[in-house]
Amino acid sequence: MFDLLVAGEINPDIILSGDVVPRFHQAEQCLDRALLTVGSSSAIFACGTARLGLKTAFIGVCGDDVFGRYMLDELGKRGVDIGNVIVRSGQPTGLSVILNCGEDRAILTLPGLIPALRASDVGDALLRQARHLHVASYFLQTSLQPDLAPLFQRARRLGLTTSLDTNYDPSEKWSALNHLLPVTNVFLPNEREAVALSGTSNVEEAALRLASQTETLAVKLGPQGALGIRGGVRARVPSIPVDVVDAVGAGDSFDAGFLYAYLNQWDLERSLRLACVCGALSVRRAGGTDGQPTLEEALHHVPG
Repeated sequence: MFDLLVAGEINPDIILSGDVVPRFHQAEQCLDRALLTVGSSSAIFACGTARLGLKTAFIGVCGDDVFGRYMLDELGKRGVDIGNVIVRSGQPTGLSVILNCGEDRAILTLPGLIPALRASDVGDALLRQARHLHVASYFLQTSLQPDLAPLFQRARRLGLTTSLDTNYDPSEKWSALNHLLPVTNVFLPNEREAVALSGTSNVEEAALRLASQTETLAVKLGPQGALGIRGGVRARVPSIPVDVVDAVGAGDSFDAGFLYAYLNQWDLERSLRLACVCGALSVRRAGGTDGQPTLEEALHHVPG
């Protein structure tokens, strides 16, 4: 029934742009723009894959509140199946406030129900309806962490492939993923995450170390493009030039493009090119989802 099942966090983003570096002692600052939009790495990714034409289902936990209802409505509008989302009364949906400075940003997150999803919530009956299982925001999904490797093993036994984007670790402990990467088909860190998780000093060394533990590695390098390794084959591709409105969700849109290519058995270099295009085009609009391209739009920039 579904190409992709996304097991992830649910929270909107409030994106503030302009003079966003706070000055305390009751100083008041005027902003250029404020935007309420779809947030959470997992949800932005799901919107991106649906936009590319993949049948995408989502499972996560949100509250029965204004932010939870907003997120479910927006996911549904964008073609994501929300029939398996768990709604809990009396507990708050997570929320992120993003202080946006063009290509850089700071993020303030209220966890709320972001950490609430458990591996046991993802049943075999649901897994059997999908070809692939994706998880993002590993370090925020603390209830999912302990049993994520067994969940990936269960999914693979049922014939699914798996992917992981850890995103940033707010604790900056960067615990090793030696137990998880061997059951992960596609690992999608950015440069900083790859270096921190591998305990190395540069992205080239990090990529070699991480690629030895997983089937396919794609490392996001921002405006410099991406680096990938699969089965001993290495590829590095540039991004495309774009006018940046904000970079929120660019990595999640990259992941969406890469997973589209992976599920359609593209070669590594072309997969990275599509991923870079999807990430780059997403930054043309404010928020993580409004700039996400259709497949037709993305293919205009992908040779072959």
